[in-house]
Amino acid sequence: MTDDRGFDNGPLDPAEPTASEPRDTELESPTLAADTELTAEFGELDGALVERLAELDDEVAEARATSLRSGLSDYDLDDEDLEILEASAEGVDGIYYLPALPVLAIVGRPNVGKSALVNRIIGRREAVVEDTPGVTRDRVSYKAEWLGRRFTVVDTGGWEPDAKGINASVAAQAEVAVDLADAVLFVVDINIGATATDEHVVRMLRASKRPVILVANKADDAIRDPQAAELWSLGLGEPWPVSAVHGRGVADLLDHVMTILPEISAVAKEEVGGPRRVALLGRPNVGKSSLLNKAAGEERVVVNELAGTTRDPIDEQIELGGKIWRFVDTAGIRRRVHLAQGADFYASLRTSAALEKAEVGVVLLDVSEPVSEQDVRIIDLVLESGRALVLAYNKWDLLDDDRRRYLEREIEQDLAHVSWAPRVNISARTGRHLEKLVPALEVALDSWDTRIPTGKFNALLAELTAEHPHPVRGGKQPRILFGTQASTRPPTFVLFTTGFLDPQYRRFITRRLREVYGFEGTPIVVNMRVREKRSK
Repeated sequence: MTDDRGFDNGPLDPAEPTASEPRDTELESPTLAADTELTAEFGELDGALVERLAELDDEVAEARATSLRSGLSDYDLDDEDLEILEASAEGVDGIYYLPALPVLAIVGRPNVGKSALVNRIIGRREAVVEDTPGVTRDRVSYKAEWLGRRFTVVDTGGWEPDAKGINASVAAQAEVAVDLADAVLFVVDINIGATATDEHVVRMLRASKRPVILVANKADDAIRDPQAAELWSLGLGEPWPVSAVHGRGVADLLDHVMTILPEISAVAKEEVGGPRRVALLGRPNVGKSSLLNKAAGEERVVVNELAGTTRDPIDEQIELGGKIWRFVDTAGIRRRVHLAQGADFYASLRTSAALEKAEVGVVLLDVSEPVSEQDVRIIDLVLESGRALVLAYNKWDLLDDDRRRYLEREIEQDLAHVSWAPRVNISARTGRHLEKLVPALEVALDSWDTRIPTGKFNALLAELTAEHPHPVRGGKQPRILFGTQASTRPPTFVLFTTGFLDPQYRRFITRRLREVYGFEGTPIVVNMRVREKRSK
């Protein structure tokens, strides 16, 4: 069925017209059992609670929240606590956004010491280091600090174990990292010098227009430094001889990096205004390219029955529902990114990169096939990224009555943890119900941007804890001292507590947030900050 906004959130069978009930959040297990368990323990939402919160005077609510906030002065708080509390004191507009940290990507051939250099920069052994080439498969990000400035370091890998086609593979992996970076460290083994593979990557780096710093690694002593002069031939400027293992020359290198990196990332920062960014996600051959072509009204993307035709995300400005949107058609995600080979592996990396740049993910599911583990994993990828979510059930024109009944059961069993996501039933091939995608996107993005005033949130917490106090654990009962919404996109709430809250109790709070305030189409994050009273 469809609701008054024009998209589907009810049963698949038209003979059952009841509306779907809001269920739990991303914190719950993706089964109906978790939702049933919560209902049994905490009961259904009391309609009077919604009325009381709606009638509560904003000034009274804020005054109560201010009193609770002042009570935290008796507890040990760190600098981050104080920042959160300071933001909550600013009322409805109190959400703050930290500036996007500049991004430094580290690329190079296998076994030149990229991960060792990452460990040296971040000051701890986190990146896996082995003599075997290709240990690092994915792009992995780490936070680092130098000269009082914080930045993000991205370690890259994903190299083929054999040398066949390695030039193309190296360039593909480097391109993903470079596309999301403000500057690049290109690492070369000083003992081997520049290779044909290095020269292949250099051509891509030049075309990227990103600042590139050439690092001659494994210069363990000054005797090797003159060998770095041979690397001038790469055309990337002065080589910086360093030893990632021993730390030699790394401090000078970082001093130079600080002169290149911007204070605020030019690529990771959120765009203000302009078209909302939509990532099309799904298994290969699920109809993503067909949907993009139909929305655009012309053939923008190659469509072929052969799965995996799309390799690179394709950004398109599209007018839909009287608004301009930026759609990204992504390469289908294979079963396991670590097992994918060749171009498929890099297509998966590009899909993740596209999601990082998006605000909302539209996950297409093929209704003619059973909901698969791949489908669930792609949905979970959107949840982990904190993006808004819309589920688009494609190839609806191929659905018969028998398949319809099985599909409803699959949705209840496998997708219960995202029952809050707007659902549209479409046919990308024919364009059927494509217009329903717009209200679904708008609802999800509005929820993603929603801010609950601190006073109202604490009033809700007071009602919930009075209705269902947290169970006693180890002779103690954890109390919620104060709560605030620290940020939106996605809505992120922080609870200051006297003890650890059970996961089920946090799911209860998150469920009530959905039932009272909607949050349709967005994951909700509930964080705890357990604090003890300051000793006298």
